[in-house]
Formats: sequence, structure tokens, C-alpha cells
Amino acid sequence: MSQPEPARPVPGPPRVPSVPPAEPGPDASEPLAGLAARPVAEHVAVFQAEHDRLRRELSTIDQL
Repeated sequence: MSQPEPARPVPGPPRVPSVPPAEPGPDASEPLAGLAARPVAEHVAVFQAEHDRLRRELSTIDQL
């Protein structure tokens, strides 16, 4: 009777190189900071303004 082969280690997931965080732009300095202190009625306007800012930023991605 032959001996069973020793178990081989199972490879883990591939290593992903770490990417340093992007430098925040002048508009991105924590746009939602202080939101908890604002009345809930103002939250929609804050989120809409941030959504519009992100849409403008992302619309330029094809121009790179």
C-alpha cells in the first residue's frame, strides 16, 4: 500500500499592491462634516450639493 501524499498549502488570494490615498482636492475638504449638527431638513441640500460636485468631478474622467 502506498503512502498518501503530504497535504500542500492552499494558496491565498493574490496580493494587491497598496495604493496611497489620493490627495483631496480643494472642494473635497470633508463636505459632510458637521452634518449631524445641522437640522435634518438641511441634509437633503447638503447631499444634493455633494452629489452635484461628484458628478462634475466624474464627468471629467474621460478627458484624462
